Amino acid sequence: MYICSPLKQFSIGDKLYIVNTLSYKTVSANANTVNKEWVVLDVKDLPLGRVATVIANFLRGKYKTNYTPHVDCGDNVIVVNAATVTLSGNKWEQKEYVRHTGYPGGQRILNATQLHNKKDTRLVENAVRGMLPKNKLGADLFRNLRVYAGAEHSQEAQNPKTININDFL
Repeated sequence: MYICSPLKQFSIGDKLYIVNTLSYKTVSANANTVNKEWVVLDVKDLPLGRVATVIANFLRGKYKTNYTPHVDCGDNVIVVNAATVTLSGNKWEQKEYVRHTGYPGGQRILNATQLHNKKDTRLVENAVRGMLPKNKLGADLFRNLRVYAGAEHSQEAQNPKTININDFL
């Protein structure tokens, strides 16, 4: 007599394992099943690169159990105190940010100090953008990021959850 059951048994060495094969289904997130939250990260006096990796992981949703690479399943991230982010060594003078105006001979180069003086949140934005995918999904993910130079932000209506970024560094 044959019994059709989702329970499979196999042995490794002298141990017998019984596994429910129906319980192991790969869950793939889509736009309807994604649970997006608002989180606040305070980056005061923290290294730029370390902070940017944590922010990019929150934007991608890599800390969630239903992470799916091709879906925007990350959170909306609010970054405060971005003006006080730190760089080590001589990077304030040596790190260059290159852009192009689109005209012939229109290449413009700024170092980190000049970019920080021009707009103090741009360092964090550029670092996070460089860690996201270079496609339409990356552009959509970047729109979920809000960066503020000071401690105040204008997303209080979303009831954001404050995250201690030091737990992820």
